[in-house]
Parts: sequence; structure tokens; C-alpha cells
Amino acid sequence: MSQEKPLILVTNDDGITAPGIRALIDVMKQIGEVIVVAPDSPQSGMGHAITISDTLYCDQVTVKETYKHKEYSCSGTPADCVKIATQEILHRKPDLCVSGINHGSNSSINVIYSGTMSAAVEAGIEGIPAIGFSLLDYSLNADFEPTKKFVKKITKSVLKHGLPKGVVLNVNLPKLKESEIKGIKVCRQANARWEEEFDKRTNPQGRDYYWLTGKFVNDDEGEDSDEHALAQGYVSVVPVQFDLTAHHFLKDLQTWELND
Repeated sequence: MSQEKPLILVTNDDGITAPGIRALIDVMKQIGEVIVVAPDSPQSGMGHAITISDTLYCDQVTVKETYKHKEYSCSGTPADCVKIATQEILHRKPDLCVSGINHGSNSSINVIYSGTMSAAVEAGIEGIPAIGFSLLDYSLNADFEPTKKFVKKITKSVLKHGLPKGVVLNVNLPKLKESEIKGIKVCRQANARWEEEFDKRTNPQGRDYYWLTGKFVNDDEGEDSDEHALAQGYVSVVPVQFDLTAHHFLKDLQTWELND
């Protein structure tokens, strides 16, 4: 890390005016120099989508008159925000990228759909230590105050220790009062899934349309998973890698007679 005040890139997927990113900015201002590049509208569930067939706009904006740091509103996805920040806006590579605080969980399988985590992963791909923060409360009026102590502690730890190449952190925070949060647990991603259905309807013109619905199913009974930690009142911290190779299956796959 640079000896000067750490440069922290702040982004999210709920949009630049979302309460969650405002809470994250408040914490990061206590730690380093902040620059915000975030979507101009909600981008939840975008995963690691990037804009390749349309133009991108990124304009400096003032969200709060009292803020002295610079903020940019981007027409693209969370991953786009990180790309354009590092390539066009920042004067040097940031010491850290933080994404969030997301309105809603990104634990277990949700990590692969998450725009919040994809921004963090994009930063990791570019060699920047990164953390995605999510609160288990989908409400626009979610209370982020109880999270700030834990966000600050985890952020300072990453700045102190760094992260291995190819690894970012997925942090989920329970919807509890600060006094009710038991602490922080390092976990693995739970083996959980969504059982999804489509609610089929017909519009007044006679054309069918669909709403995606479903329920979250946790098949994982392990006590070392993020879902278990959150259910017990802990903040979960999962190290996430973006090498998707199933290394444990390589040797078995090599025994297949693929060239015969």
C-alpha cells in the first residue's frame, strides 16, 4: 500500500444515490481519500455484465453539497464503473475498491448474480484489493448505522494485510442492532440455491409476460458456512476467487478418452 493516504474507489449496484453507498462513503472518508464511481440507476442482479454494444456516459455529479470528494455517475454496470474509474478517472491505481453497502444479501449462491460483488471482482482482476459489503435488508430505508463499525474494521484489516492475487472478500452483515451482532466469522460459501418459478401473465394486448419468482433453499448444514454465521448473528467474511477452474476435477477429466 502507498505510504500516502490510501486512495479508495467506492462503487455499488444500487445506484449512486442509494442509502447504502452513502453509508459506505461515510466510513471510507474516515480511512482514506475517496472517489466514487457508481451506476446512475439500480443495477442489481447484473452479475459481471459489461457494456459492449452501447455508449457509456460518466459525468461528475454532486450528490451532497457538503461532500468534498469527487463523485461520478456512470450509465453502465458495476463492472463498467470499475473499468472506467481505473482507466479514465483515477490518477493512480487505488489502494482499495469497496462495493456496496448492498441493500440485500449476497451470501452463498447470490454471489454469482451480484452486481455488488462483480464490481469487487472486476477490481480484483485489475490487481486492486477489493471488498463487497451487503446488508441483509432489502428496504430502501434500511438502517446501515449498525454495520459501520464492522465495515471499518474489515476495511482497515485489508489495507494492513492486503489480499492474495485473485482473491476478493464477500462480506455480509446481519440485520441486527450493533449490540446484537456477535462478531465477525471467516466462512466458506454455503451450498444453497434458488428454486425458481415464472409467474406467467397476459397484458391487455394479449401478449404473455413473466415475473421471476422463487424461494431460497439452503441445503448446507455445515457450521462453517456464511449462511450459518449470519443466522447466528455474525458478520460473514468469505474469500472469493475468480478462477472458476474446478481444480479437484482436472485429474479425473484427464482420464476421459476425449481424443479417441
